[in-house]
Amino acid sequence: MNGKIFDIKEFSVHDGPGGRITVFLKGCPLKCLWCHNPEGQSLESELMVKRSFCKGCGACVRNKESETYKKYGRDVSACPENLISVVGKEYTPSELADKIISYKPLLDAMGGGVTFSGGEPLMQYEFLSECADILRENGVHIALETCGFAKSKVFTEILAKVDYVMYDIKIMDSEKHKLYTGCPNEIILQNAELLKKSGVPFVFRTPMIPNITDTRDNLERIEEFTKGFSWEKIPYNELAGAKYPHLDRTYSLEISEKI
Repeated sequence: MNGKIFDIKEFSVHDGPGGRITVFLKGCPLKCLWCHNPEGQSLESELMVKRSFCKGCGACVRNKESETYKKYGRDVSACPENLISVVGKEYTPSELADKIISYKPLLDAMGGGVTFSGGEPLMQYEFLSECADILRENGVHIALETCGFAKSKVFTEILAKVDYVMYDIKIMDSEKHKLYTGCPNEIILQNAELLKKSGVPFVFRTPMIPNITDTRDNLERIEEFTKGFSWEKIPYNELAGAKYPHLDRTYSLEISEKI
């Protein structure tokens, strides 16, 4: 059972308690118009090209026999400026767990652990579950960042293996949720109710997207839903669209503002 990871950030202080390693898993069922990790949406490995810095030397298209050229149309290793990369590296559960465990003394000293983020880590729940089993056996604190869009059986299975959860509540109205994220929110709210009753420490989080999630009606409804539980408002990331040109895609939040 291999997992596909698009990034590993060492020593983050914004993804759960203490100093942490944050592992970003590829794949997400939502397609939020404001997503700042577009390379995490697809389960497939992708080519990222920093086109704005490209000098057009043509080195990446000369060797048509290279493996990356055959798959992506570019020879990744040929770029003299290192502007091309393949996003999406495979790990076995033991490979990833061993990497994390090697940092355990330092993570313990910082009161932290590992955070699984994405994308949506529950998209690769079997890999996540196996990896979590190894980490728990070695006493590593495990946190989960999730949008909650998963079968309740999957959610409860993973919930039993983590120590802390950061759970997104974006939009309370299901039709608006579908309009801006591509999916309705019923299963998200159902799993949120399971989280409330689980006994696992958690925090609800809402990204403050102008004129979408930060409206008075939406925030009042979220406040009512989260009453009695921790709730954080996350500032809008003004650099959210920076990676889209690297994937030859268009950041579409401007479209949402016109709807």
